[in-house]
Amino acid sequence: MQLPENLLQSLENIKGFNRKSFEEIHASGEQVTSIRLNPEKQPIVHGRPWSMADGVPWCPNAYYLSQRPSFTLDPLFHAGAYYVQEASSMFIWHALKNVVGQDTKKKVLDLCAAPGGKSTLLASYFTDGLVVANEVIRSRAAVLVENITKWGSDHVIVTNNDPSHFQSLPGYFDVMVIDAPCSGSGLFRKDPGAVNEWSEDNVQLCSQRQQRILADILPALKEDGILIYSTCSYSEEEDEMIADWLVSEMNMENKQLDIPAEWNIVETTSPVTKARGYRFYPDKIKGEGFFISVFQKRATVEFARLKEQPIPFPSKQEIQLLDAFIQLPPEYVLFKQADAIRAIKKEWLTDLQLLAKCLYIKKAGIEIGTVKGKDVIPSHELALSPLSHTAFETIGLTREQSLQYLRRKELLIDDAPKGWNLVGYGGLPLGWIKVLPNRVNNYYPAEWRILKE
Repeated sequence: MQLPENLLQSLENIKGFNRKSFEEIHASGEQVTSIRLNPEKQPIVHGRPWSMADGVPWCPNAYYLSQRPSFTLDPLFHAGAYYVQEASSMFIWHALKNVVGQDTKKKVLDLCAAPGGKSTLLASYFTDGLVVANEVIRSRAAVLVENITKWGSDHVIVTNNDPSHFQSLPGYFDVMVIDAPCSGSGLFRKDPGAVNEWSEDNVQLCSQRQQRILADILPALKEDGILIYSTCSYSEEEDEMIADWLVSEMNMENKQLDIPAEWNIVETTSPVTKARGYRFYPDKIKGEGFFISVFQKRATVEFARLKEQPIPFPSKQEIQLLDAFIQLPPEYVLFKQADAIRAIKKEWLTDLQLLAKCLYIKKAGIEIGTVKGKDVIPSHELALSPLSHTAFETIGLTREQSLQYLRRKELLIDDAPKGWNLVGYGGLPLGWIKVLPNRVNNYYPAEWRILKE
């Protein structure tokens, strides 16, 4: 791999950079694969198609794999038992541990959220909080919805908005994670094609875009709120210089993190304000290139009485039909989005109404299903949610049957009870089937089906 000479020269005076070892690790062809387990979905199955090696030191439930399997052909992946995430980006967990600690009942924004690695991590960290996962690009927002659905959390709201739209929510969020669009030099090992797209002009454009995104979104961060800024770029213009801009122009206070020396993460300081940032070099750590810096907002936020958007609720008849199908825990409330009936915890209903006034919501809470006539058609979201684990028995499938189901093909299941049934693998639900007198209907979402044989 021939790295851009202009990039290498620009890094010569940055702390931690060693040109020889940096070029050698990129030329080695080494690939690092890591996953983060879902603590709410622990399978009871042996013989996984991969073996876990060492743990990722800065994130619990995260492991390096000894080799990269075909995740597409692992039913546990589709059940949401784990997420395939780059190890360096999981450091957000350790940053949160430093600056948030155990006070996890927070309102959190993941602004540039697709495909969902950071959002699922935030959902696991802020278990009693509310996570808003936003993606501005519509097609990527659909992928985000899929991955949040598989993770199964009921306290995540997915939105599809421009950063400027959040200015209607002054001082709303306690924590923001901005993994900003960047020139991508930290991903050269993972995506060699990115080398050809890199240029100094693009670095400048990305730096300007990052400032614009941050200027648009920071009004929505509360006073004393936490901002975690990160990129997968090595360029100082996108990293330390953005930290300088945040401190000098945006009234942000930089926060130092406590990091064990043996992790080999390099602490740098910005040229002007000496703000601390943290660089991940692939010749020093087991992961890809990454930069992260943490800030606390010092600007005063003017109080504004925000109005809520009325949202529709199910009719009495719909509620009766749903009650006959599933008994929801008392802490949930039902609402409607188009024809779908959804559930969210009562404590977040007002927040949902507030967010609906300002944002385009793609997904909130858990979709229970739709009512057609006198029938309830259960949703795939319900199947993968924590609600299904207590309400329904799951018919266990073999790996071969599971793949047949995930390809949305015909299933043969002996002695299955008539009507709606959950099917699963390793004790985890995969989705719904409906058993009829002469066949079994497969209700796995057509747009998610496995095409690979």
